[in-house]
Amino acid sequence: MKSLNAPFKHPHFKLQVYPDDMQKIIYGIVALCLSLGSNAAAANKTPHAEPLQPIKVEVKKTEKGFQLLRDGKPYFIKGAGGTSYFHRLAAYGGNSIRTWSTNNAKSILDSAQKNGLTVMMGLPVTPERHGFNYDDSVAVKKQFDRVKAEVLKYKDHPALLSWGIGNELNLSYKNPKVWLAVNDIAKMIHEVDPNHLATTVLAGINKKEIDQIKATAPALDILAINTYADLAILPAKVKIAGWNGPYIVTEWGPTGHWEGLQTAWNAPVEETSTEKAAVYRSRYNYGVEQDQANCLGSYVFLWGQKQERTPTWYGLFTAKGEESEVIDVMQYLWSGAFPANRAPHIYGFTLNSQRANQSVYVKSGAVYNAEVDAFDPDNDALTYRWELLPEATKVGEGGDHEDKPETVKMTFKGLGKGKISITAPTASGAYRLFVYVADGKNKVATANIPFYVK
Repeated sequence: MKSLNAPFKHPHFKLQVYPDDMQKIIYGIVALCLSLGSNAAAANKTPHAEPLQPIKVEVKKTEKGFQLLRDGKPYFIKGAGGTSYFHRLAAYGGNSIRTWSTNNAKSILDSAQKNGLTVMMGLPVTPERHGFNYDDSVAVKKQFDRVKAEVLKYKDHPALLSWGIGNELNLSYKNPKVWLAVNDIAKMIHEVDPNHLATTVLAGINKKEIDQIKATAPALDILAINTYADLAILPAKVKIAGWNGPYIVTEWGPTGHWEGLQTAWNAPVEETSTEKAAVYRSRYNYGVEQDQANCLGSYVFLWGQKQERTPTWYGLFTAKGEESEVIDVMQYLWSGAFPANRAPHIYGFTLNSQRANQSVYVKSGAVYNAEVDAFDPDNDALTYRWELLPEATKVGEGGDHEDKPETVKMTFKGLGKGKISITAPTASGAYRLFVYVADGKNKVATANIPFYVK
């Protein structure tokens, strides 16, 4: 038997380790492993996050009317509807954004907070026109539970301003029970989230619906209204409808495609970006700033880009992120100053010497001249992009999703500044010719002419 004090000899190395030393080595290895494990655990441990602190939002009755307060301070909404370009909105004097659902809500709230903005968060309440039956108590309860879960998720975020219960639930509806469902949601919001306001967004305003809302949805804190051409007369319409409480304008913008001029084949005529800039400024002055007693602010539409009848009708940006003349006007309305670099201005746009409102007919395969008269306030060199699209036929209602029509291959020849000769498509039907006038500094002017190929 070997002595306990005999050294341990490794068969392949000239190394002798006595038992006492071996014990020390083992203890050292164990201590090192424990230390490394402790450090790794500490490194992987998530720091304790501070709980979110909601900011109190309320409406106060004053001698002159109503005032929105956030954290006890007056807060007039200078907002935009959309989920992009938050940094630009803040830089141009805006202070709030509006969404239509809670999709990507955490990221939106965080981004708004980072940029010093607040959020009117849309709650996913389904309108009757999308097939929802408000006589179905089981479906109504499921919707209520789903909405409540969303409110509980985001109610404590400091960027949250208010909740928008659905969007245009009154559009093409017949069942007034929708307002009972809205009222139940508003009451729930007051119970679980005492820090934020509850509203529902209407398509326009009329006395019949206001009477129903006052009778069946008294839990609403404020009223929210989407309106376009009628913004200029909205304060009067609100009074005629019998609403004496506070309200906000949650969508407003150009003349809507359903309320302006149309061609002989019923294609809506779109304003140029310059015409839009003029009507945005005028309507804001008359419809938002005019009613300082009851109007608590507004959200311009759309802070982004979308296809709705055309790809340029409602978006204040192009798909490339270029800014139109309307954004220059919004910066002026929000901050009192125009930007240093202004967007190009369009005086006129013709096809075959005819304007958009003159029902332009052309012959299949024939050649015509198109000309846009534009200038840049800063004398920047202008470039021109042309696009030909068939008239959109798969269209929705109330802002429902639309796909942009496939671009038609254009045969054209440049004839100098803002002028081309274009060969009409061979297939008969309705089309639109678009022009984008760019200054090379991310500013653009837009216009289009609907025309019909015989």
